[in-house]
Amino acid sequence: MLTRPVGQNEALAARIRALGGEALVYPALVIRDIDDLQPLERATGQLNSYDLAIFISPNAVERAMRFILARRSWPTALRAATVGRASAAALQAHGVTEVIAPQTRFDSEHLLALLPAEMRGERIVIFRGQDGRELLGNTLQARGAQVDYVPCYRRERPAAGDEAALGAPQAQIDAFVVTSSEGLRNLMSMLGAARLAAAELFVPHARIAEQARALGLERIVVTAPGDDGLLSALTQFWAKV
Repeated sequence: MLTRPVGQNEALAARIRALGGEALVYPALVIRDIDDLQPLERATGQLNSYDLAIFISPNAVERAMRFILARRSWPTALRAATVGRASAAALQAHGVTEVIAPQTRFDSEHLLALLPAEMRGERIVIFRGQDGRELLGNTLQARGAQVDYVPCYRRERPAAGDEAALGAPQAQIDAFVVTSSEGLRNLMSMLGAARLAAAELFVPHARIAEQARALGLERIVVTAPGDDGLLSALTQFWAKV
């Protein structure tokens, strides 16, 4: 069972099916537009005033670039950075070819390791979801940068109507793929702890595994990042089984 938001499961599902597995899509997060677009409009309208633009996710890329490219091309002097390959690929698809991004673990900690230890005078804009982690911005501020957080979208648990449309899966689930702590908490509420505890849980980050253990789950596999890492862990697990 793949639990990313709608539109983000298809590539992995196709690869699982090509290897003979059955991939069920059951989104545990819904991505919605934010109510107040003024901060996004303001930040994208003054991109030239920033030294670095950081995009936290592909959703942030798509929503921010929609505003940016509606009024101008990407400023040639503006550096871009992101925490993951999928976000870097999304930026490159919009013509932003030079992107600072980690190559091993995809999170704020590994992006920070690529950025200068001293950033005094730098103006940085962080395009992200509403209520994201504060570590990245706080650390950059501690290094001397001026940081503007710009929410581009919000994450929600599927509403009752969305859950009804999905329909609770009746078949036995052998494995859940969960790529965020928030999605894990939602899935627990949607399906119940017993349903998750009866299957293997594949997660691409130790932070999600910690959340899973805090929720009482024990059958957890921490994978390498991205679809490649998830698929590799899935195939290795079933080879052992």
